[in-house]
Amino acid sequence: MRIGELAAKAGTTTRTLRYYESRGLLPARRAVNGYREYDEDDLQLLRQIRTLQDFGFDLEETRPFVDCLRAGHPAGDSCPASLAVYRRKLAELDGLIDRLTDVRQQVARQLATAERAVAELAAGAEAPGGPEPRCEFDR
Repeated sequence: MRIGELAAKAGTTTRTLRYYESRGLLPARRAVNGYREYDEDDLQLLRQIRTLQDFGFDLEETRPFVDCLRAGHPAGDSCPASLAVYRRKLAELDGLIDRLTDVRQQVARQLATAERAVAELAAGAEAPGGPEPRCEFDR
């Protein structure tokens, strides 16, 4: 199949395919007439790359999966190098989750503090430093 057909089947653009080719992720085979030629194996490579990118993997992180498929394995994640990338990505995600959990707790504490201050003001207590300023939206 030619580049336009492959792009359509993979749900991407010919520009993206040329970029993958330049990065060595997609083989650059040419017909006698100079047109790029692709087959179903190339479509499988593209689907693997796109799936991993949808999961948040950067393009270079997809390389071991592509290499695994090119080596003739039935799945891109059946090689040790691919498993190592999965492990690194999981560790990265765990770190992000931990950081987001910390940020969420800080925001929740700040909200609770702000809500207490608003409740005290509504109950008639004077704000520290003088009377409560009026909000421009409270009219």
